[in-house]
Amino acid sequence: MASILSALLCLGLSLDQRARVQAGTLPKPTLSAEPGSVIPYGSPVTLWCQGTPEAQMFHLYKKGNPVVWNTPSPWKPTNKAKFSITRMTDHDAGRYHCNYLSPTGWTGHSDPLELVVTGYYHEPRLSALPSPVVTSGGNVTLECSSWQGFHRFILTKEGDHRLSWTQDTQPQPRESSRAKFSVGPVTPSHRWTFRCYGCYRESLQVWSPPSDALELLVPGESGKPSLLSQQGPIVASGQSLTLQCRSDVGYDRFALHKEGERDLPQSLVLQPQAGLSQALFPLGTVSSSHGGRYRCYGGYKLSSKWSTPSDPLDILVAGHLPDRPSLSVQPGPRVASGVNVTLLCQSQSPRDTFLLSKEGAADPSLCLRSKHPARQNQAEFSMSPVTSAHWGTYRCYSSHSSSPFLLSLPSDPLELLVSGAADTLSPSPNRSDLTMTSLSTSHPQDYTVGNSIRMGVAGLVLVVLGVLLFEAQNSLRRTHDAART
Repeated sequence: MASILSALLCLGLSLDQRARVQAGTLPKPTLSAEPGSVIPYGSPVTLWCQGTPEAQMFHLYKKGNPVVWNTPSPWKPTNKAKFSITRMTDHDAGRYHCNYLSPTGWTGHSDPLELVVTGYYHEPRLSALPSPVVTSGGNVTLECSSWQGFHRFILTKEGDHRLSWTQDTQPQPRESSRAKFSVGPVTPSHRWTFRCYGCYRESLQVWSPPSDALELLVPGESGKPSLLSQQGPIVASGQSLTLQCRSDVGYDRFALHKEGERDLPQSLVLQPQAGLSQALFPLGTVSSSHGGRYRCYGGYKLSSKWSTPSDPLDILVAGHLPDRPSLSVQPGPRVASGVNVTLLCQSQSPRDTFLLSKEGAADPSLCLRSKHPARQNQAEFSMSPVTSAHWGTYRCYSSHSSSPFLLSLPSDPLELLVSGAADTLSPSPNRSDLTMTSLSTSHPQDYTVGNSIRMGVAGLVLVVLGVLLFEAQNSLRRTHDAART
């Protein structure tokens, strides 16, 4: 910094002693930093010392540094002085103050300015407890944490009036550190966007890089968007997963929240199509951590207000449990419309929750759960009565009630064919009369109306063939008798 700023030693200044005595009678200057007092490593910053119009010389002091920086043109009246740092480093960080010389003497020192450099160490993580989604007027706790042993965390709020809070860290095992900040009451009148930094007590003006921004979301009353999975609600481990939030309201940004999570991913709207605004949230390769309940919100870039939440979307991860249940049907896979049908899902492993899904069904109501009080590792799903809408391919899964979003491997597919529905071979997946029933170890009698019909048709064919054979034999006999005569 000595090569950047003009510097003179305090002892090298030749000043009138009587002027120093009068220092307390003059208004002290103000010291400010542009673009701000928190500067990323390597970026420029300008310090301004503001005095009165008759000021003749300005001095800039840094605590702990015996060097004084003065303006290059002494004795020229001006009301402020500029001190430039072209490349901010940890050597420039510290506490500064300034004063100036007037015709009546030297003023007192300005209030101190803390000049901070950021970008050292590793950035911390900022999260909201219990959730970044906050009701209007509510309070929330923000937690800044790091695997590094910082002694202090600084929380900043973005906006027209930049606010900051400091908190000493709480001792944690394995040299990690964390601190909690209470924020609120939160209202939708302006944005609540925060970042946090970490530092050590030996160098309080040398901070880490900022955490990712965390914006608190206050749900509003505007139209709710819809949330869906491009891969369907049941996904397999290792598969890629993308969620889509869309609305016809015309939002230009969306936020996605997973129940129980502390952060709030956001995405800007893609090019609107057919009057719909939409955003994609690529969640990467599916693992057990993706299982859960999701909601999304719509908002505007220039507003702090958000919509009401979408209906919840449950993402279920198949293949987390290694077993594969079996799926069977009573009275059989081919039935007539109107018959009562029961699908039985059984597991060889201890399971208390089962799920039945129909291939191609987007309606979550087609995914049902059933628990058996006796814990006999099976569940029955009844269709009473079966209709053409039930025609399709089914699979079932097992899971634990303690982790309902993590499923077993799917059962082998079972195709249910409903006679009397030949004109609707592709039934609508949006209807279902599936109901859950209590489990039973007894099984219904193994017969179907379809089997009876086929047996009747076969008997009729045999009768017709018998009649034809009888007529053929009579015809041959008459022909033989005619030939003899």
